[in-house]
Amino acid sequence: MANQKRTLAIIGGGAAGLVAAIAAGERARALGDAIDIVLYEGDERVGRSILATGNGRCNFSNAYIDAREYRNAPFVAEAFNALAAKAGSDYVHEFFESLGLAWREEADGRQYPLANKASVVVDVLRAAVGDVGVKVMCDAQVSSIDPPREAGKPFTMRMHDGKFERADAVIVACGGRAMSSLETFNIPRAQTHPVLGPLKVAPDDIPFTRELDNIRVKCMVTLARKEGVFYSRVMTEAGELMFRKYGVSGICVFNISRYVCPGDVLRIDFLGMGGGEPAEALLQKRRELLAGRYGEPVTYEMLLRGLMLPRVSEAVLKRAEIDPQSEFHHFDAAHFARLLSAFPLEVEGIGDVGVCQVHRGGFEVGAFNAATMQARDVPGFFAVGEALDVDGPCGGYNLHWAWTSGLLAGWGAIDQLADPRREVR
Repeated sequence: MANQKRTLAIIGGGAAGLVAAIAAGERARALGDAIDIVLYEGDERVGRSILATGNGRCNFSNAYIDAREYRNAPFVAEAFNALAAKAGSDYVHEFFESLGLAWREEADGRQYPLANKASVVVDVLRAAVGDVGVKVMCDAQVSSIDPPREAGKPFTMRMHDGKFERADAVIVACGGRAMSSLETFNIPRAQTHPVLGPLKVAPDDIPFTRELDNIRVKCMVTLARKEGVFYSRVMTEAGELMFRKYGVSGICVFNISRYVCPGDVLRIDFLGMGGGEPAEALLQKRRELLAGRYGEPVTYEMLLRGLMLPRVSEAVLKRAEIDPQSEFHHFDAAHFARLLSAFPLEVEGIGDVGVCQVHRGGFEVGAFNAATMQARDVPGFFAVGEALDVDGPCGGYNLHWAWTSGLLAGWGAIDQLADPRREVR
């Protein structure tokens, strides 16, 4: 078998597909095995999806990656452990260092290329793909994959133009729309839909967000869900929120979008103190200070001046039907602190799918071996990145998953082709 020519097809030339191709090429070269590796990309160039990540800067990883933050966390943890066992706990960074990428670390452990451009990440990946002899086929969209008709026979791929290609092993590395349109055989999969994006609010709340369009505030946002007659907290995120005509955006909102359901409520804490006595005490202290300087009465407008952006305070007071010139009394502090600490906006759904960073869904992880990304019941069939039902928060998590799964699948596919009798667990 060592000298028999075989083919590995990788479908999708994004982050996971490129790394899978490099890992496969390196492993085949190390084994001295005659394996053709072909990368199929529906776009005119590989790596274009990477260029938009991190606002064009490519937040390619994070110093504090935690598997628990991912959807299907046990599967992800198993994959991380497998990579650590095979190549070391920091192999993703070692891999990029070996390609020549220099990077720096910013807030919250976010890691960006030193050149501050996503294009340099694409450059080193494209160079490595060429170096290991991968054949790249652009404008080559795969429409469907059929499994081997019998043991030892190849997979059959129907191309968008109606032609057929065949391969002895296949790595599916496409996500989003490409994944939803790809026809495959009977491996369980969840319908894909966009997450990590802005949120649209209910019609009654749109006048408020539209009035503040493009204004940013530092705050805390809590996602609350109705259970019976009460609302329970789902999660809280701190960060910068941006108001949009249709709703809200910002990294904290993007992270919340992974958990949101229509009808949930966002509670914005403009004071960032978590409400309760600290928020009430802050307002009482401000009233006393302002009364000491300007005398009585202290109005709501005076109270909020210097505490919040004027347009934001005006919109909040308008929504609460409070006259800015009305007097703020001591006994108003508790009620007003609750309003500023839990300003409610009802969620209708994703606001702009074109802005979403990842798609949730794809093949169900239970059908795959986390150590190799190979389908348990279909030897030679692998899936990586967004093709699997895995997604993480903002901050380099999703690209780190793409690199990890791509490495494991690239190695696993070559090992499977080198020894077809290898057990699939």
